[in-house]
Amino acid sequence: MSHRISQRELRNDSAAVLRAVEGGETLVVTRNGTPVAELRPLGAARFVARERIAAASRLAAHIDAERFRADVDALVDQHVDD
Repeated sequence: MSHRISQRELRNDSAAVLRAVEGGETLVVTRNGTPVAELRPLGAARFVARERIAAASRLAAHIDAERFRADVDALVDQHVDD
């Protein structure tokens, strides 16, 4: 989801706007309330903070590795044909 900022906010607070974009936000710039541009990060983040990974893993569903493997084995033919 993107946030809207005015042309004036972009001009007056460009450093804060760019920090937000660097942080992963997509911003829609408006002029007189009409969207005219989109500012978005240029690529995927190369570094993810440890705290962010830890928070995501706490929310993730637990996967029983043995049961998962058994399910895969039951569905996929594990033999290689010549």
